Amino acid sequence: MITLRKSSDRGFADHGWLKSYHSFSFADYHDPRHMGFGNLRVINEDRIAPGTGFGTHGHRDMEIVSYVLEGALAHKDSMGNGTTIQPGDVQRMSAGRGVMHSEFNHAPNDTTHFLQIWILPDRQGVTPGYEQKHFDDATKRGVLRLVASADGREGSVSLHADASIYAGLFDGDESAALALSPSRKTYLHVARGSVEANGRPLSAGDAALLVDEPKLEVRNGRGAEVIVFDLAP
Repeated sequence: MITLRKSSDRGFADHGWLKSYHSFSFADYHDPRHMGFGNLRVINEDRIAPGTGFGTHGHRDMEIVSYVLEGALAHKDSMGNGTTIQPGDVQRMSAGRGVMHSEFNHAPNDTTHFLQIWILPDRQGVTPGYEQKHFDDATKRGVLRLVASADGREGSVSLHADASIYAGLFDGDESAALALSPSRKTYLHVARGSVEANGRPLSAGDAALLVDEPKLEVRNGRGAEVIVFDLAP
C-alpha cells in the first residue's frame, strides 16, 4: 500500500527568521493522524534567514540528522564539536542522556535551507555522540546511496536506531530500485524537484509512505533529490 502526503498538507510555522514545514506533529502543529511513521518522528523543512539561527537548547534520547540543501549551517554543542554543515553533508547527533547545541546561519545574505530529521533511538541513555560525513553528487546520481544506517555500513553515518537513510539525485531516464521488507515501513521525501515513486508523481515537499510493498522504484526525475527511510514498524 502506498499513501501520498502532499507538501501542502504539512504543518507550517513562520517565525520571521525561520520558516518551517512540518511533516509530522511538532511544536504548535499537532495532528493526531501524523505523529510519525514507524520510528521516524520528525522531518522539518527549515529555512533560516541570514544572520539568525537556533540558540543553545537541549535534547535527550533522540537521533537527530541534519541534511543541508542550500547554504550552510554552523553547529556547536556541549560535546565540544564546532562544525559547518554544507550541501552534501549528513550530520548525526545522538542526544542520548542529554546534549546542548546551537545551529546558526552566519551568511550575511543567503538563506540556509535544510532538513531536520529526528529518529527514535533503539535504546535510551546512550552517551551523546556526533558524526558528520560528506556524500558528493556523483555518489548519489541515479542511485539510492546509503548515507546513514545502524551499523555504519558502506561508509554511511552510524545511527543508534533501527533505520537506514538513502539519498538520491534523479533526472531524465535515471532510475533506481530498492527491495523492501514486508516487515518494515518505507518513507520517501522529495527534497526538491519532481519524481515518480512506484509510478506515483511527486513534487518537492511531497512524501510517499509505503507499507507491504515489495520494492520502491524511483524514476522520471526532474531536478529531483529524494531521501528514503527504511524504518522499524
